[in-house]
Amino acid sequence: MTYYVYILASKRNGTLYVGVTNNLIRRVYEHKNNLVKGFTEKYGVHMLVHYESAESVESAIRREKQLKEWHRKWKLRLIEETNPQWRDLYDEIAPGFRPSPE
Repeated sequence: MTYYVYILASKRNGTLYVGVTNNLIRRVYEHKNNLVKGFTEKYGVHMLVHYESAESVESAIRREKQLKEWHRKWKLRLIEETNPQWRDLYDEIAPGFRPSPE
């Protein structure tokens, strides 16, 4: 199974959120639609600006913790290096995604 570490932003150089998941498309959809109560809902952090894949949940969690400990300017530099236009990458990885009814 593939795991993902991701960074969401409220806007360019805005509030950042770092998370980990095994289903990136579903998880970002949940954030974007305020189905996740808490930080991202409160601060409007809905743009997927960076993500990385990991081979195991352990390595994904290690990377998530590492990014959370980074200084803000290091995170901004990482985003600028991989996504200089601050595009919402969700639009590229999940065009037209709608969750299946449960």
